[in-house]
Amino acid sequence: MLQLPPLSLYVHIPWCVRKCPYCDFNSHQAAEEIPERAYVDALIDDLKADLSWVQGRKLHSIFFGGGTPSLFSGRAIGEILTAVEHQIGFEEDIEITLEANPGTFEQHKFSNFRSAGINRLSIGIQSFSSHHLERLGRIHDGSQALQAIATARAAGFSNFNIDLMHGLPDQTIDEAAADIKLAIDNGAQHISWYQLTIEPNTEFYSRPPPLPNDDRLADIQQAGMNLLHGNDFAQYEVSAFALSSQTSKHNINYWQFGDYLGIGAGAHGKITLPESGVVMRSSKTRQPDKYLARIDSFMAQNRAIAADEMALEFMMNGLRLVDGVPVEYFSPRTGLALSGIETQISDLQRKGLMEMDDSRYRTTKLGYQFLNTVLQQF
Repeated sequence: MLQLPPLSLYVHIPWCVRKCPYCDFNSHQAAEEIPERAYVDALIDDLKADLSWVQGRKLHSIFFGGGTPSLFSGRAIGEILTAVEHQIGFEEDIEITLEANPGTFEQHKFSNFRSAGINRLSIGIQSFSSHHLERLGRIHDGSQALQAIATARAAGFSNFNIDLMHGLPDQTIDEAAADIKLAIDNGAQHISWYQLTIEPNTEFYSRPPPLPNDDRLADIQQAGMNLLHGNDFAQYEVSAFALSSQTSKHNINYWQFGDYLGIGAGAHGKITLPESGVVMRSSKTRQPDKYLARIDSFMAQNRAIAADEMALEFMMNGLRLVDGVPVEYFSPRTGLALSGIETQISDLQRKGLMEMDDSRYRTTKLGYQFLNTVLQQF
């Protein structure tokens, strides 16, 4: 029987100063003036429309993503958080993260975000090399990236993530390692380190840049892992590394098949409905102008996850975690019996791709390298 997992909230703010050539997210180049007031009102109305899905829970975490949420004022972010706390309520140790780009930061804005209730920043640095940043179409340079970290720390943020990309056009092993070292040397507690991939419907897809070959990519990956582990950064997810207690509560709730409301243009949600015996996935109207116009309500799609897809959905999330996912979460969060996946688990164990004690499903080191192969069994 389904049971309610922890509940998080994702808030999507879709505007950027400029669309990056590698980005396939729902982001849109901002006009001269962003409709901040109208969008805050729409977000609050969107939240109210989803309140039946809260089902008595308080929020475990909140994540402001985009786009570039730091384009909004501290006042606007504070107003959203005040409305959310009033409508739903916060767990005592709630984590509230806001994505910020170095090219849009100002000292008073970071301080205002902290005053508004943000207690974790995720800074989209991508690289400290001005040369590589220019090739990525970023609007900040290396010195601004370093200043953004200093500004965050001065504003009182002791918990922040730094996004870094590797496998950049013509990037060398030493250049990739230098980015990680600068992040560590400047006080990062959490680093999201992921490879640049060329996605459809992006400028890079139509005009591919010269990326490192597979051998260099493998060498970059190995050198980066050695540097991170050598500085006490533990890998806890495919592209997430953290010092001891600085893992992201919000992302872990996603990967452990927890629930989350999604508000904002194009936001996605996942909600468990125990009385109906279903798990729902939802998405909101994607285009900001249509979202603001409230055409046919905010909801674009709302569907139940099919029973024969549920095990795959659970494992596709949970096995991204290096330590796997608790066995005790499987039945309450999928509505399926453990016996339904015993054959797949046993087969993967025989192949040396999964290991399981009485408490967790997890891959072996080999299985983690071939995660897609593992997931195909479900």
